[in-house]
Amino acid sequence: MCRYFLIAIFSGILSCFSQVLLKKSAGCKKQPLWKEYVNPYVITGYGIMAACMVLTVIAYKGVPFKYGAVLESLAYLYIMVLSRVFLNEEITRKKAAGNFIIVAGVVLFSLGA
Repeated sequence: MCRYFLIAIFSGILSCFSQVLLKKSAGCKKQPLWKEYVNPYVITGYGIMAACMVLTVIAYKGVPFKYGAVLESLAYLYIMVLSRVFLNEEITRKKAAGNFIIVAGVVLFSLGA
């Protein structure tokens, strides 16, 4: 059962990488218009997203549904960190506070409170 939780967490982190790739592609204006949708960032991002869907289905074989939603909510934390590292986005107090609330909710849910 533990490996299914690890697969779910890995899938969440991997999906955040795909979102970073898609956002990076959105910042680049390309001519002609079709190149905005057919470029390495977009193709790789959607390929990773498809792999994440498969991994999530596999993870749900051993992860109860109530924990699946909780694990997926941690993606907000992952994307904040990855956006800072790869896109140099600022982590504001509001973002940090929001992510703290999400993590606190996950901890409370895990404790059964």
